[in-house]
This record gives sequence, structure tokens and C-alpha cells, in this order.
Amino acid sequence: MVNPRTVRLAALGFAAAVALTACAESQRGSEEEGGGQTGGTMTFATEGAPKLFDPFFATDGATFRTSQQIFEGLIEFKPGTADPEPALATKWDSSEDGMTWNFELREGVKFHDGTDFNAEAVCANWDRWYGQTGAGQSPAVTGYWQDNFGGFSDGKTPSLFESCTAESPTKAVVKLTRATSKFPAILGLPSFAMQSPAALEKYKADEVVQQGDSFVYPEYATQHPTGTGPFTFSKYDEANGTVELVRNEEYWGDKAKLDKLVLRAIPDETARKQALQSGDVDGYDLPSPADWQQLKDDGYQLLIRPAFNVFYVGIGQKNVPALRDLKVRQAIAHAIDREALVKQQLPEGAKVAENFYPDTVDGWTDDVEKYNYDPDKAKQLLADAGQSNLTVNFYWPTEVTRPYMPNPQDMFGLIRGNLEAVGIKLNVVSKPWNGGYLEDVDQGKADLFLLGWNGDYNTPDNFIGNFFSDPNNRFGTGNSPWGKTLAQEIQDADSEPDAEKRKGMYEELNKKLKAEYLPAVPISHSPPALVVAENVKGLVPSPLTDERFDTVSLG
Repeated sequence: MVNPRTVRLAALGFAAAVALTACAESQRGSEEEGGGQTGGTMTFATEGAPKLFDPFFATDGATFRTSQQIFEGLIEFKPGTADPEPALATKWDSSEDGMTWNFELREGVKFHDGTDFNAEAVCANWDRWYGQTGAGQSPAVTGYWQDNFGGFSDGKTPSLFESCTAESPTKAVVKLTRATSKFPAILGLPSFAMQSPAALEKYKADEVVQQGDSFVYPEYATQHPTGTGPFTFSKYDEANGTVELVRNEEYWGDKAKLDKLVLRAIPDETARKQALQSGDVDGYDLPSPADWQQLKDDGYQLLIRPAFNVFYVGIGQKNVPALRDLKVRQAIAHAIDREALVKQQLPEGAKVAENFYPDTVDGWTDDVEKYNYDPDKAKQLLADAGQSNLTVNFYWPTEVTRPYMPNPQDMFGLIRGNLEAVGIKLNVVSKPWNGGYLEDVDQGKADLFLLGWNGDYNTPDNFIGNFFSDPNNRFGTGNSPWGKTLAQEIQDADSEPDAEKRKGMYEELNKKLKAEYLPAVPISHSPPALVVAENVKGLVPSPLTDERFDTVSLG
């Protein structure tokens, strides 16, 4: 494989500047060279079941965890980092204006159905994404495309994508309508993995049907996902949320060491821990920080991911005019004891957040307005704003564990106490994460809410662009006089091709986000973990929660 650093440097001009910155049977196989075993079955417990198996139509982490083993993109992320590296594309470069991108493709690669991966297949995938119609244009179906590329070929709304041309079997040329800091790193997202055009056509992949507020997906998405990756789809037991994958014996690279990988949904964290302790699973995701030390003491391997996320208290500005007053939002910020939350609720290595993304991302700056815990100042700001009797709806989620929010109930309890202590009256609303919470928050029903983001790739736009680039967002910034200004400032920074100038623009944006806008209160960055049995070897924790299991063996 080409050295990723070499590729990032070779893709200079604009390129380097923007993109590179079942039971745990543990059946033993033969000894692999260098230690460990080949063969066997690993069972890993996840926090939820996948909605479907077509990553282009997915927005949930459980689907992505499965699809990352089946599919590959032109670009992937180097294990253990958020940095892009070659995958199905061996190298790339761009025009000076950052709008035309040339991808050299890996030869000799086949999809799981035996058809060839080549430039025509690349462009067929792009044309599929861009050409969605009907239900395929719903944000609930193609949210990642719309968040990152905008509109479709019907021209109803602008799109970042313009065209894809297969100049030869091994060269695809992608044209954009403007420069963007997130390209080509964005192509490492599972939504933009390469899928077999033949299988997409055979199993009618784009025939999505809307029924009321829900969607019915075609046979491809539920039974026949077809990629180029080290594992192939075997079967799915929907009743207990268990996916079985098997080794791709025709894989173009180093073949997976496991015979089978089973991903079993166990939503309750305590139940996941008990399944590991009983030997029913070989590992699980998102152990509670309170259990970390005991798990280590019991001989399990705790694999800690780098913190690449942010947890925040969102401040909706749709329903309560008082929340459009900066003094009120500043009062909320001063009322929250973020240091106590980090120390009491989060694992070792967590940090108080001062920006809306971690300090490993370009444009982070310490030169921002600080909102230290100061209840007296919070009360004074509320009084100055004439809001000493402020009442708001405060939402928090149940039935969920997130990398940035390991225990929503306890985290909510601390913040609730802080806010009530300064005189803010709270109407508390709790709903299941996938049972109304996200829907209500996205529809602007929540005045205050707990949420966060685990980064997809290493650019500022993946954080603040996702949050605020559309004024019609969950924060309701379009209801404030500065909402459209903020959205334009974010697009201007994202579109700046000069890396140093762009970094400065993001630094200024981060200052304004804290001092002038404050659409939410950033609380913390937290390092989530996985835990596996002592005999599991080769699993690399990812800051993107993007772990690949093809390198895993059972000792």
C-alpha cells in the first residue's frame, strides 16, 4: 500500500491543505505467523441494532459499524486516527482551485458478487447518490449526502457535486461546484463507500417507499449489501439484532483472520457487561466509566479511544424569545459546573470543552470567551435581562449511551441542579433516543437539550458546519438575527482553499461562537472505550468509533 503521508503530500496544492491535515465460541484455528490465531468466531456486543445495511441510506452507528466491515471507500481512515489514507483509490490530486479531483484506482479489486471495481463503478455510485428522487430525497433517508453535498440532479437545491467521469478503468475524475475543506476526507465516511452497481440494480436498491413517517427499504438494503471489504454479509436475525459476517476469501488485500464476525445488539450497558463476564460475547462497546477499573482488574482489555467528540447543552431559539437574549444564554453557561461534571461523570482523560471541537482540529483556539462556573454572575445576568423567573423545557434522552454522553441521566441531573440553583424553572421532558427524543429536538421542540457529536473526519466543518451551516437547525439559529450570518461565515471558511487563511477564519469563528452567538454551551470532550476479552488481539480503537475487525484474531 502507498504510504498515506506520501499520498497526502503528493496530493498537494489544495489536497494536502484540506484533506490531510452468536456465542463467543472462540473456535481456535491455526497459529498465525507472528502470534495469535487465524480462524474462529468473534462475537461483539453493540449498543444497538442496525436499521439496514445500505450505508448510503444510514444515519445510525450500528449500521455503520456493520457496513464498515463489508464496504470500502476510495479513502479510509488510518487505524487509530482521523487521518485519511488510500483505500480503493491509491492516490489523488486536485486542480489549484480545488474543484477538480483525479483519483487513481486500485487494480484487481472485485465486489463480493464477482463484478469488477473500476472507474465506471465509481461514477455509477456518484450518479446514484446525486440522482435520488422521491423518498430518496428525504433527509431521513439520505441525510449524510444532504448534510455534506446538498441537493440532487433535479436542481431544486444547490449541490457541491457536479460530475464524475471515468477517464480510464483506473482513473475517475470528480468535479465539484466549489472548493471545500472537507474533500476528499469526506469520502472516508461509510455513507460514501463503493457498492456494486450490478447488485444495486439487481436488488432495486433505490426503491425506497415512504409510509407515513417511516420508510420501507428494498431487498438490497436488508439482505444483499455488496461491497469490496474483508467480510461479506451472511445473515441477519432481526428478532435479536444479530448480524453474521464471514471472511471474504477473495479479498484483494490481507484477508481477515476471523472466519466469522457476529455483531449482537445489547442496548443495556449492564447487560453487555454481563454477557462478557459470562462468556457469551468476546467484547462490547461503550463500557460505563464507572466499570473501567473493575473490568481491568478482572483481566479484560480496556481499549480507550482518543477523545474526538463534544458534549453540549443546546439552547433552542425557536419557542422562547428570552433565549434569543445573549445575556440569558451567558447566564446558562455560567450556571453549569462543567469541571464538576467532567470529574464526577466522565472517565479519566476527559476535558472541559472551550470550543465546539477538540484541540486536535484546525482552528481551535484558547483565545475564546470563558464561562467559568459562577452562579452569582448567572443570577445577575438573568436579572439584567429581566428573566429572573425564566421557565424552559429541558429535554434529556433515555435508552442510550453515546461516546460523549456515557450516562445521560446522571449528567442531566447535575446540570438540572445547576440551572435550578440560579432560579431557572425547568419543565423536564425525557424520551427514548430513538423513540421521539431526536425527532423532538430536530423539530425545535426542546428549549434546552443534551446532545453532542463524535467526529467523522478531521475538519472543523465536520463539527460546526454540521451544527450551524443551515439556519434551519435543531438550535433554531435562523430565529436569531445572526443565524444567517453565522451560516455564511461557516461556508466562507469551508470554501477557502488556502490552509493558513482558512485556519485563521475558523479561529475567528470559534471566538464569535463563544462571545457573540453562543447557540449552545460546549461542556466536555470524553474518551470512550471498548472492552474485550484477554484472548482478543489486534483490535485498534478509533477516535471515529470506526473499528475494523479484519485485523482481529483470537489467542
